[in-house]
Amino acid sequence: MKFLDQAKVYCRSGDGGAGAVSFRREKFIEFGGPDGGDGGRGGDVWIECVDGLNTLIDYRYAQHFKAKTGGHGMGKQRNGAKGGDVVLKVPVGTEILEDDQETLIADMVEVGQKIKLLSGGNGGFGNLYFKSSTNQAPRRANPGLPGEEKWIWLRLKLIADAGLVGLPNAGKSTFLARTTRAKPKIADYPFTTLHPNLGVVRIGNREFVLADIPGLIEGAHEGVGIGDRFLGHVERCGVLLHLVDATQDDVADAYRIIRGELAAYGAGLDEKPEIVALSKIDALTPDDIKAKAKALKKAAGRDPLLLSAASGIGVDDALAMMWRTIEGHRAEEEEASPSRAREEWQP
Repeated sequence: MKFLDQAKVYCRSGDGGAGAVSFRREKFIEFGGPDGGDGGRGGDVWIECVDGLNTLIDYRYAQHFKAKTGGHGMGKQRNGAKGGDVVLKVPVGTEILEDDQETLIADMVEVGQKIKLLSGGNGGFGNLYFKSSTNQAPRRANPGLPGEEKWIWLRLKLIADAGLVGLPNAGKSTFLARTTRAKPKIADYPFTTLHPNLGVVRIGNREFVLADIPGLIEGAHEGVGIGDRFLGHVERCGVLLHLVDATQDDVADAYRIIRGELAAYGAGLDEKPEIVALSKIDALTPDDIKAKAKALKKAAGRDPLLLSAASGIGVDDALAMMWRTIEGHRAEEEEASPSRAREEWQP
């Protein structure tokens, strides 16, 4: 399945059905009177958050969604049926935006969440509605009201507890493959990862979701390389694991490039809890590791974690640090939702 994280779609609710002009015609009844029924209401447009989806690929092949028109009124006081609704099913983490791509309509973050995007038009009144003591044979009926229409943007931001950031070839996909059952593409050239990958880290009976996004390079916020469009997938994360490739000549500059891109993107990414790790240390000598760690500590203002996802060095320590931060993040969410059980894990 191809990954698609944004789509533009056109939605239109159904028109209301027209009322009927009808008079009762029955043998031996001379003055039957009006009996035209009302038109049915047009169908609504709904958006529902469902389980089992992790992409918006369905909206690449279908961009127009129109609800059904309400049924027209008929004689014998028969009202028209309501038009059929249209339901757009989206994965968890989808934002619904206006056509300007800035105005947020809704944020779908829970399975089962459902909102009415557009309401169908009201059905028109039949001539029975207009009957009165002074107008006992009305010959008028209302047409149904037109439905609403609009273009909207669907933007998916994956729900993950932790995110991996770094330059291309920093070892992010290797770390994801080492700690989860995800099977990302791994190769010795930049931009191996072209779309975000998710994996579930399981430690005992506890687990958290880890997200790997394509690598950033300097100027990504201006569209250089793949750009920063995938950074939205780590906006919801409670902690970021920043991997810096130890085989680079200047690890401090590599760290500053990513921090600059996070700050330029905004959305509070540069303020999220961060774990800095010097990756691929299995490719260096002990003296080189010491020198690179010292340079990175000066740039980051803290001791980096020494890590090698390929050999497993420091992986458990990284997971333990990430879990402690995630646990604190979940504890903050519990204040707003006390029913969520708190999890504890001792590494």
